[in-house]
Amino acid sequence: MKAEWADSLNFGAKTMQNDFPGLDRFDKSILTILAEDGRIPVADLARRIGLSKSPTQARVKRLEADGIITGYRAMLDPIRLGLDHVAFVEVRLTDTREKALAEFNAAVRKVPEIEQAHMIASNFDYLLKIRTGSMSEYRAVLAEKISSLPHVASTSTFVAMEAVKETGVSGALDTIG
Repeated sequence: MKAEWADSLNFGAKTMQNDFPGLDRFDKSILTILAEDGRIPVADLARRIGLSKSPTQARVKRLEADGIITGYRAMLDPIRLGLDHVAFVEVRLTDTREKALAEFNAAVRKVPEIEQAHMIASNFDYLLKIRTGSMSEYRAVLAEKISSLPHVASTSTFVAMEAVKETGVSGALDTIG
């Protein structure tokens, strides 16, 4: 029931459910290696996981077709790009009915400074990760973009002083059944 409700909100993200509990050690190894180096040649990947090239390539294609691998991208260094100011923003909404949530979600997707957005089960409704180049840029984003999102009642900001750990899902692969 919860997955159906979440799908009806059109978050644009997957629901929190493990649709593929049957990943074997080869699949997990492929995912771990590709999460670290998405450009690794299939022959090198095959050698590292202990299979030949053809079965490795078939497994990668299956993982892509099943939606477990959703794409490949370059990882950018935000600090070298001058985007070293990170703020986490708690957002409380005036309305949490499905239509209001869908409107908020659609508007959030259009704000490029919002790096992540999560609906939260707490005394607030969403937690946003905002990345800008400076505190003054953040203040402008908060005033002109975040505060004007649909149904925003209030916000509370927490400024990150240092990123101690920022990794993708690859570190959690060992915990999957």
